[in-house]
Amino acid sequence: MAETAAKKTDTTSGDRPRLMLMDGHSLAYRAFFALPAENFTTATGQPTNAIYGFASMLANTLRDEAPTHFAVAFDVSRKTWRSEEFTEYKANRSKTPDEFKGQVQLIGELLDAMHADRFAVEGFEADDIIATLATQAEAAGFDVLIVTGDRDSFQLVSEHVTVLYPTKGVSELTRFTPEKVLEKYGLTPSQYPDFAALRGDPSDNLPGIPGVGEKTAAKWINQFGSFAELVERVEEVKGKAGQNLREHLESVKLNRRLTELERQVELDRTVADLERVAYDRKAVTLLLDSLEIRNPSLRERLFAVDPGAEEVEAAPVAAGVAVDGAVLGAGALKPWLAEHGTVPLGLATVDTWALGTGSVAEVALATAAGPAAWFDPTEVDEEDERAFAAWLADPARPKVLHNAKGAMRVFAEHGWTIEGVTMDTALAAYLVKPGRRSFDLDALTLEYLGRELAPPAAADGQLAFGADEEAEADALMVQARAILDLGEAFTGRLKEVGAADLLGDMELPTSALLARMERHGIAADRAHLESMEQMFAGAVQQAVREAHAAAGHEFNLGSPKQLQEVLFGELGLPKTKKTKTGYTTDADALAWLAAQTENELPVIMLRHREQAKLRVTVEGLIKTIAADGRIHTTFNQTVAATGRLSSTDPNLQNIPVRTDEGRAIRRGFVVGEGYESLMTADYSQIELRVMAHLSEDAGLIEAFTSGEDLHTTAASQVFGVERSAVDAEMRRKIKAMSYGLAYGLSAFGLSQQLGIEAAEARTLMEAYFERFGGVRDYLRRVVEEARATGYTATLFGRRRYLPDLNSDNRQRREAAERMALNAPIQGTAADIVKIAMLRVGEALRAAGLASRMLLQVHDEIVLEIAPGERERVEALLRREMTTAVHLKAPLDVSVGVGRDWESAAH
Repeated sequence: MAETAAKKTDTTSGDRPRLMLMDGHSLAYRAFFALPAENFTTATGQPTNAIYGFASMLANTLRDEAPTHFAVAFDVSRKTWRSEEFTEYKANRSKTPDEFKGQVQLIGELLDAMHADRFAVEGFEADDIIATLATQAEAAGFDVLIVTGDRDSFQLVSEHVTVLYPTKGVSELTRFTPEKVLEKYGLTPSQYPDFAALRGDPSDNLPGIPGVGEKTAAKWINQFGSFAELVERVEEVKGKAGQNLREHLESVKLNRRLTELERQVELDRTVADLERVAYDRKAVTLLLDSLEIRNPSLRERLFAVDPGAEEVEAAPVAAGVAVDGAVLGAGALKPWLAEHGTVPLGLATVDTWALGTGSVAEVALATAAGPAAWFDPTEVDEEDERAFAAWLADPARPKVLHNAKGAMRVFAEHGWTIEGVTMDTALAAYLVKPGRRSFDLDALTLEYLGRELAPPAAADGQLAFGADEEAEADALMVQARAILDLGEAFTGRLKEVGAADLLGDMELPTSALLARMERHGIAADRAHLESMEQMFAGAVQQAVREAHAAAGHEFNLGSPKQLQEVLFGELGLPKTKKTKTGYTTDADALAWLAAQTENELPVIMLRHREQAKLRVTVEGLIKTIAADGRIHTTFNQTVAATGRLSSTDPNLQNIPVRTDEGRAIRRGFVVGEGYESLMTADYSQIELRVMAHLSEDAGLIEAFTSGEDLHTTAASQVFGVERSAVDAEMRRKIKAMSYGLAYGLSAFGLSQQLGIEAAEARTLMEAYFERFGGVRDYLRRVVEEARATGYTATLFGRRRYLPDLNSDNRQRREAAERMALNAPIQGTAADIVKIAMLRVGEALRAAGLASRMLLQVHDEIVLEIAPGERERVEALLRREMTTAVHLKAPLDVSVGVGRDWESAAH
């Protein structure tokens, strides 16, 4: 069994300084291949798998080895002193994958944020820099650890120099000491370059000797003592191997020169300069956030090995912002609120919602002047509770929260309502920087206030429940103060980006409405859903049997490797796109195979995956049916950068809209007891109406106002025929074109969607733009303006920042261009839906109706209609939704009613 890096040996002395050196390029490249790029990619297309893998290994290794000094060495280019001496050196290496490019630079930025030293010297490889530093450090009395994937570093191993060599991706490191090198190769570390010269190195394009492998090379070095002695006595080597050695002696001598690491590279820093120092934690946080690295454990592991961690723990709050906290017992809350409750207060809670009880466990309040309070709602008296409930419900008492919707939902379980929320720091952070993927309170506090919460907040911005009460009370009061201070910081930021009205007039009211909708939930027909789950499970098993029959034997349909062997090996189907793990078998590849061949297996595999996905969807729905028989999804306002709402637990957007299976699943969402029916309402072709309004294209506006079918009218204009001559195929192409443009679709994307040649799609797009020139001009203008300003904006001022519009990386630049085309249209549509929801909600309340809003999914609003209110609610819906915003292409609303979600479709 390999000895891993975590199992330290006693080769080092505890009183010696400890230097760890890393080969940056070598380890980044290993990390790149250890993690799939498709799982680590930002919204703009920047892969981050090498960055994540490197940072994870870095955190683990710093933790396990605890070096006092640290540095990372990088290659500059393939042009080094070795390539000058041997032009074929490394010439056989394949082109660097596009997905890897740029990641080394970002790793460098991470190291800079960690204040870690890094080296790169023109003409030398990272190994030479490491050899130089290791030699200097050993002479200066250091213990040295070298983390690298290059075996040439074994020549550096000594009593005080250990190599940590990756043997499984970057997660497992084998410790090479002198004893380990001897055990592995039967040689001392100093003999390793002699051995490597004889063996050759295919990865470096260093030729070996025909018929001479590692065993023979090791035998010769042991027999003659060294490479130099072997050369002197080369005539003594007998047999064919000896003859081959003599014939290739000059190339082996060259190998020996190239294999020897340079130990005298001129560097601008000494070993003593490499002592580890405290990170710039704010810079680390900002970088990881910009790269959309969402796993909070990575940042926690990196910060856990920050040399400045002890200072942070000792002073978790910056000077001048410490709170004057008080733990309030029974009878103390009412007078505290009387004294401090008229000024804006930061409010933080710890709740047990995740534990299933849905009750508030702790509350903290903080003022800007310093006084703060903590209390347990279960331990206050009745007067305190009434005073707190009155303060919460008073719109004249300003309140600042982080994720106010969550607090509203759980406070409602106590019968408490929250009014007067003037700031939600999570929503504000989203409006200021909508592209970020994390809105954790601790990360925002560090970024905008320059201080850290202690202990760190959990991923949802709440503190972990169940800690020491006194420490938790202090921490929660500090959290409440941070929320208040963040609110002040964001007030100015929102004005700078023109988003203050979006927060106050749209996002905060929407948050309150969504909290009520989440509490209402929607009734579920458990028996129907369970029968659907069984049906999909049966379909999955049937597909498995059919796949085995098509292959001629059993295999694991979930194994890409086994599927590759069946499709491309046994059945000899056309090869798909090559990846590092073989030929791809994703859905697009299977669809292509199904179209290219008559083999039934790709079709069966597609059906298997679809049925399996549907089964998982239904299983998830069943698991989330609460004790009241209803499903209470959670709506998210800060996930989609365009402003669209999404949902989780369960994700209702996973349910297909247009398939028979999706419609059958929707029949499992039913009207609840005491109500008459469900009603659905959504806008007809809202994205295209927004595009017509923003582009001011007269032809497209006319197509909407003519009263005829939009796509038929547009097709008649594009193809130059009468409406009556437009056939189904023409209409399909124009419909795909219109919606595609609203989503930033390229000519190639359109060709893929329609199943036509790219040239035909390009011709179709040109014909469309010829007829609708205003659309063409608008789309060009929006990208040009965004490239100049760095952002796009909706009709209501919601911005989306796209720095990659000026990237020199084509993939990232084109992804940003598609987002620039998409964001104003999609974002404006999302804003209109929110405005409509707020208008409908207010109109229902003002009319005194008992009907209520339950869901908002894919721009569709679902309501539960009280007995006798159907006609009034429908009229109200049509009135409020069609007049929510006035567009040049007027809004149109479709309404449907039924006993379940599907039958209420329109």
